[in-house]
Amino acid sequence: METPLLYGGGGEDGDYAPVSSFREAKTVFWIETARMWKIAAPIAFNILCQYGTNSFTNIFVGHIGDVELSAVAISLSVIGTFSFGFMLGMGSAVETLCGQAFGAGQVYLLGIYMQRSWIILSVTCIAFLPVYIYATPILKILGQQDEIADLAGEFTLQIIPQLFSLAINFPTQKFLQAQSKVSALAWIGFIALITHIGLLWLFISVFKWGTAGAAVAYDITSWGITVAQVLYVFWFCKDGWNGPSWSAFRDIWAFVRLSLASAVMLCVEIWYMMSMIILTGHLDNAVIAVGSLSICMNFNGWEAMLFIGINAAISVRVSNELGLGHPRAAKYCVYVTVFQSLLIGLLCMAAILLTRDHFSIIFTSSKRLQEAVSHLAYLLAVTMVLNSVQPVISGVAVGGGWQALVAYINLGCYYLFGLPLGFFLGYTAELGVMGLWGGMICGTALQTLLLLLVLYKTNWKKEVEQTTERMRKWGGQDMMPKLARDLMQQQTPSA
Repeated sequence: METPLLYGGGGEDGDYAPVSSFREAKTVFWIETARMWKIAAPIAFNILCQYGTNSFTNIFVGHIGDVELSAVAISLSVIGTFSFGFMLGMGSAVETLCGQAFGAGQVYLLGIYMQRSWIILSVTCIAFLPVYIYATPILKILGQQDEIADLAGEFTLQIIPQLFSLAINFPTQKFLQAQSKVSALAWIGFIALITHIGLLWLFISVFKWGTAGAAVAYDITSWGITVAQVLYVFWFCKDGWNGPSWSAFRDIWAFVRLSLASAVMLCVEIWYMMSMIILTGHLDNAVIAVGSLSICMNFNGWEAMLFIGINAAISVRVSNELGLGHPRAAKYCVYVTVFQSLLIGLLCMAAILLTRDHFSIIFTSSKRLQEAVSHLAYLLAVTMVLNSVQPVISGVAVGGGWQALVAYINLGCYYLFGLPLGFFLGYTAELGVMGLWGGMICGTALQTLLLLLVLYKTNWKKEVEQTTERMRKWGGQDMMPKLARDLMQQQTPSA
């Protein structure tokens, strides 16, 4: 009986043979499930652990007081998310190029791409400093209450060191993910989360440093993760890391263009939800409105981190398969992952609906906040379903290099449709935070439908043909022939 893969005895080029029966489809489904989760599980666990640093920071601060919870939530959800989204997007250029280079067997390029991204993201951090320094007046201009804005601005200044850790963290993380070296990321994330909880307890509960203690713990944990990842690369990734190289400065503008396209694609999505927090701050009784929405966003964030892990895994799978010249493998892994992600989203929706009156107790002891969260639980449940499919398709875009197209779709659906509709329902129709969130859910639904249409229309053979040109154009591969020859000579044993 013919099996679907070359490594199982199938197609001549190593790709899947066309699926023509349910039995073959089932075989492909289980093969792709195993491959995807082998990458996704450690990445998702690592990202969940890193996101846990945000959630546990909010949990500890939430038990100090409602104003402190709202201030730190605003800082992390608005200023922190603003920089996090842009930096993660900029770092996604490494994900595209490293994944495709690794799939094509050009491992020597990975270290060059990572160093190039370190340079670009470090400069980006410097450009973001005014946002952190002037966070208080920015938040006041955006309509936040003085009491919340003042404390949020103070906390934002204290987490500037965390911003600079992202410039090294994200490219290093993508470098490891492209090679499926993800177990180390999972262990680093787990140890960091446990350490962070201990630091929060020490600085807030024992030393009584308040929100300043939360900021110190946040900075230490972020840099601990970054340093651990870099040391792992230096010691255990000799194929991809060959030391500092001046080649990192070559064709840097082409890399910047891809980085910016990646950043816009991701940022218009992340900032979309951030804008809802800002608009909520203009409503009556802003402390309760912002606090309840922030608690819901925290739970949504936990699910989102799982899907960012799946997003990274599907990006690795697609970019590797395109680099190998396997169009059907790229297509089938996408279909399998989208189907499984939808099932996970439905399970998360059910869990939220069953616990809608109780899950907010983790974050607050305020009865008013708990009741407000319970009212928003239905919208949270719908959001979780929509957010299960959309990140997967974004991961496919990163793996295939479609960032610019997805950026336009996100911009139109979110800011030309969803945000105005949410503003109308929230303010003009006077539905408050329910109206804001409901309108913005409609924008997400439209975006998901359009991305599914793009996915359905994709010509995967054409994507394979474009991969080599994309790597040359955006990665500056044509500038590396001497480096490649030197490395090959070093690795070839003498006769």
